[in-house]
Amino acid sequence: MKRTLVWFRQDLRLADNPALSHAVASGRVLAVYVLDTTNHSDTDNALSHVAETGLGSASAWWLHSSLVQLKQATEGHLLVVSGDPRYEIPKIAKQYDCDGVAWNRCYHPWQTERDTEIKASLIQQSIEVNTFNGSLLWEPWTVLKKDGTPYKVFTPFYRKGCLASQEPRFPLPVPDNIEWIETDSEYTVSDMKLLPTLSWGEGLAHQWQPGEEGAKQRLQVFLNGPLDSYHNDRNLPSITGTSMLSPHLHFGEISVNQIWYAAKGAKHGNMDDPGLDCYLSELGWREFSYYLLFHFPALPKQNFQQKFDRFPWLKDEHTLTAWQKGLTGYPIVDAGMRELYETGYMHNRVRMIVGSFLVKNLLLDWRHGERWFWDTLVDADLASNSASWQWIAGSGADAAPYFRIFNPITQGEKFDSEGDYVKRFCPELSKLPKKYIHKPFDAPSEILAHCGVELGDNYPKPIVDLKASRQRALDAFAKTRG
Repeated sequence: MKRTLVWFRQDLRLADNPALSHAVASGRVLAVYVLDTTNHSDTDNALSHVAETGLGSASAWWLHSSLVQLKQATEGHLLVVSGDPRYEIPKIAKQYDCDGVAWNRCYHPWQTERDTEIKASLIQQSIEVNTFNGSLLWEPWTVLKKDGTPYKVFTPFYRKGCLASQEPRFPLPVPDNIEWIETDSEYTVSDMKLLPTLSWGEGLAHQWQPGEEGAKQRLQVFLNGPLDSYHNDRNLPSITGTSMLSPHLHFGEISVNQIWYAAKGAKHGNMDDPGLDCYLSELGWREFSYYLLFHFPALPKQNFQQKFDRFPWLKDEHTLTAWQKGLTGYPIVDAGMRELYETGYMHNRVRMIVGSFLVKNLLLDWRHGERWFWDTLVDADLASNSASWQWIAGSGADAAPYFRIFNPITQGEKFDSEGDYVKRFCPELSKLPKKYIHKPFDAPSEILAHCGVELGDNYPKPIVDLKASRQRALDAFAKTRG
């Protein structure tokens, strides 16, 4: 009977895990997770030092909880170690006399390079290696234009390249009768020291249930309601109109294939259903982000459109800190940044608003936003984070035009018309009438006093003038032409 090491990575689940299913069909299974402590980031560029293997604080909290759940699911047989997988995987395979090693592929540039090294090392030891697609609906090298080059625009990528090609793989069940290999390690998930030293994680625990079971429950809640009106409600931050599955997807507690087919099943395969079509296209945007990162590996560090290398970004620690802390004086921006810090999450519409405010109204480099999101989001994902920030900055593939500058007042009035979202995360404004909830600086002094709002004291005055900063951004953009 074969002994196969299954290397868990961003696939912390038993269901629809192709590598695990392969190993179970071959014989006994050694379940392994390696916390990669190596640093593959570009430390030469101060603005691009996001440690691609270094977890942000929120992600580290999530990973700890998810690994605890996976260890229980494997009946305590998950072997966890910290170190360099290039050394640890071959060593463990040899130590436990494994005939083979299996894993589901990852697509970050440094991961593919590292995995190639590990595969060669294992083959040299006469250990069989099998890798699978457990993370994407369509692998990046299978979707190309007729001339063999990668797509750079989303709609043809998704509609022509993806939907018109083969159907995504149907998800696999949890394998029956898994025979786990016993391990003798005393190293535990807690020994990885992933939990934050501050009490910040307590707020995250109230909001989220990491792990495969939590992902299943979150999916079911979405299918039972929000999917029906997703095309409309996904833009309203005061309600739960989205799936909230992004962190579960990032850590692979549920596969995109499971979500894809569950959503289609809930609508009986009716691709004309507006809620379903809109939601599946959002999964398509996730695919597009991974696709771009695979074909253009400099995406997290360099402007996709090189003309933005000439953009005159400002350096202003004061305004950056105000943005990070939700103290800009613009309520929808501040509510979003406070939601992020309190819950490890931010509504997608609000992500676009706060992103536009940072790179256009404050004229700060998009990489500052990427770094902050990397550290504070529970769904921090290199592909999605990089592609999304470049999209809002105007420098990315199929990006929003730079001159499309979100006005935080009108955005708030349109998508949070009653001010419920702002009142939840900016309680000092909660007594303001909705006429002024998104622009307290326009409220008469007697109304501010009656509502207990003191601008410049318990709520900040605007740190920038919208009209002037918009023109400044357009003038700066003009310098990229030539």
